[in-house]
Amino acid sequence: MATTTATRDNKGRFTGSTAKGNGGRSGNLGMVAGAVAGGAALGILAMFGRKAVVQAPTALAGNWDEALVVEHQATLKVFDTIEATDEHNTVKRGMLLSHLKHALLKHAVEEENVIYPALREIGQRDAADALTKEHGYVKQYLYELENIPSASPDWIAKVREFRADIEKHMQEEEMHLFPMLRSQLSEERNKQLTLTMNKEGFKVA
Repeated sequence: MATTTATRDNKGRFTGSTAKGNGGRSGNLGMVAGAVAGGAALGILAMFGRKAVVQAPTALAGNWDEALVVEHQATLKVFDTIEATDEHNTVKRGMLLSHLKHALLKHAVEEENVIYPALREIGQRDAADALTKEHGYVKQYLYELENIPSASPDWIAKVREFRADIEKHMQEEEMHLFPMLRSQLSEERNKQLTLTMNKEGFKVA
């Protein structure tokens, strides 16, 4: 057990020396602090690992336009899975909707922060603005789906309406705007867009 001899200094403050027993307590506190710091470090590593896994399909797909097409395809597969559910699969529908929302958020950040500004740079301001506006409708669809009971026939009808609109958006990008943008940029600039887009995606992955 620790023993402390307390005295007062010339200003009346307590000072003192503690016997050897107190070292055990400070050592224990040091061990606890170390464990907390270690746990925090592991948590950070786990977070970065999860982000890397989420962003990996995009990063490995190649150039920015190819990567965005891969994300489009992955999104349509989620729609396929949702449409294969029925009104009894409410929990599954909720989980799939959350997954869809996160995937579309990441995709929107990549396009709105990197690709659409590049479209504006080559004189396609109206096209970029139209695409950004369509992303607003995506958010509206997600909001509506979160507020319609997932067992309702209205829910799956809204999913199908959402899919039809988003496929039109994807087709415009893949068949016209992406090829046009890529062809008007240098190889170096395309590489730069790819790198920047992946960084933006990683932030929200």
